[in-house]
Amino acid sequence: MPSATYRTLLRTPGAAAFFLTATVARTGIAMSSLGIIWLVHGRTGSYAVAGLVTGAFAVAEAVVGPQLARLFDRFSQTRVLPLILLAHATAVGTLLAPVENDNPHWLMTVAGALAGATIPQLGALSAARWSALLSGDRAASLPTAFALESLANGLCYLTGPALVTAVGSSSDPAYGMVLATALVVGGGLAFAAQRRTAPATSGAAERKHAGRSLLRPGFAVLVGVNLTLGVYFGAMQVSVTAFAVELGAPDTAAPLYAVSNCASLLAGWLYGLRRWRATPQRQLALVTTGLTLSTLPLLVADSVPTLAAALAVTGLTIPPILVLSSTLTTTSVHRAALTQAFAWLASASAAGSAGAAALSGRAVDAHGAHAGFAIAAAATAAMAVLAVAHARAGTRGSTPGLYLKSS
Repeated sequence: MPSATYRTLLRTPGAAAFFLTATVARTGIAMSSLGIIWLVHGRTGSYAVAGLVTGAFAVAEAVVGPQLARLFDRFSQTRVLPLILLAHATAVGTLLAPVENDNPHWLMTVAGALAGATIPQLGALSAARWSALLSGDRAASLPTAFALESLANGLCYLTGPALVTAVGSSSDPAYGMVLATALVVGGGLAFAAQRRTAPATSGAAERKHAGRSLLRPGFAVLVGVNLTLGVYFGAMQVSVTAFAVELGAPDTAAPLYAVSNCASLLAGWLYGLRRWRATPQRQLALVTTGLTLSTLPLLVADSVPTLAAALAVTGLTIPPILVLSSTLTTTSVHRAALTQAFAWLASASAAGSAGAAALSGRAVDAHGAHAGFAIAAAATAAMAVLAVAHARAGTRGSTPGLYLKSS
């Protein structure tokens, strides 16, 4: 069944402007963590200190992100975002100062946390704009819009790290962090300037009702799906690298990641070009089950080609999961809390990835790379259980109401 095309979506008045500016800012966001590693390691010579500062950045971003999203929902994106961007630029300056002046490591860590706490969730803001722009009769085009968002995010996380690595390795590492911040602030300000596509704010009574919708079981399942997806990502990051090292071919780790990423980009592009007959709940159950089955070859892979083939198959399932999570969020959460909801999904994924990276590292040290793959497989199995239960609840008629259509 044909769906809206990416071209027709971007021809919607105001859509191309906010989408492209958000993509610029997200490229900077994708550069930030690695930029901190290059910066801190280049000045201290310690990966441990660089990891500590980057970890503080990631934890602060995951914890504070949903709270910032609440401000966006309450006071509007156009009013709050410039202030957040100013705070982020100041925080990065605060990070550069102690690193350049060789201040104590704890001060660098605090500065890293401030930078993470003030980085805006441009993905959540852009998704909220699509939801507002395509509400009502155009709601059927939302999956295509979220597929477009998934493509943009994938491209940002392919080009951003490569760009900051090129800058950090060929010149002063501080330049990479400065470039990342310039993209975040410049793209973010241009995004905030697109006023006509910004979602309207709601009254106090509506916001109170909206906050309760974040506690609904349907949305809790989606948070769980993204949490387990983050566990999968974190476990795979450690395990693929460990697998390549165990085979005596560490240089193959980067091509292996590229295989998975390219498969994901292809799947995301193709998924958004179709309008599927099955309900989103049923699609999510099928795709997560498919991901679980596709992780089983990882447990017995014994060569780079077999692992590459398995990673390509698993990569095909990731974009539909992300798109369906966003689509179901718009029908599970009140429109006045959508930015918060999207931010909670991102935070859940980040928390799962951080925890899994530590757990998988210990498992790989003790039992080898396949132990890390087993953690990833277990996470996908838990994800499938949640998705199947969600689909069954929808079949029984307990799926949350369609807030976007009823508001």
